[in-house]
Amino acid sequence: MEGKETTSKRDAPRPDHRSASTPAPCPPHPSPLAPGPSSPNPQPSSDRILGVDPGLNVTGYGVLDVVDGRLRLCEAGIVRSRRGEPLSRRIASIHQGIADVIATFRPTAMAIEELYSHYNRPRTAILMGHARGVICLAGAEAGIPVVHYSATQIKRILTGSGRAPKSQVQRAIGRELGLAALPDPPDVADALAIALCHYYLRDKASRTR
Repeated sequence: MEGKETTSKRDAPRPDHRSASTPAPCPPHPSPLAPGPSSPNPQPSSDRILGVDPGLNVTGYGVLDVVDGRLRLCEAGIVRSRRGEPLSRRIASIHQGIADVIATFRPTAMAIEELYSHYNRPRTAILMGHARGVICLAGAEAGIPVVHYSATQIKRILTGSGRAPKSQVQRAIGRELGLAALPDPPDVADALAIALCHYYLRDKASRTR
């Protein structure tokens, strides 16, 4: 199967493959965005946020540490499923990939984008719902809170406008995290935006859960 691809400086963790009857997960691939290496099983910070941008083909994720009120990018990357495989195996790969990220980085919360459906593309929304469901399941199995934010809410928190273009959101992420380069691919940028949104709204989210 195609696997996780990350965008941090360190080598990605390579989770053990499961039995032949279980779809082989795509291991996370860290991106060149994250600062410096970290241990394979890092100790959780006082607050560690996992942002997830769900997708059936490509799911983006970003892990942020909050220490003494300051943000640090821990890792960001993607989880891929293989086109052409049965839907059940594709969503199993997404579930396993996100479960591996959770097991490796032990976040204290997961933030995920709410499902948006255009009335002209109901099938897309249904397929996205499958991916989103198994991602939420991975969080529930790990016993961490899963918080949901709309795309317009995320953009508004980061840029002041719920209709901001992706380029403006990317610049806001780079500024907030002190990145040398803008986050890429878009799935990673979206996941980091979701994690940042939760960072700013986490006190409110904890009161409304």
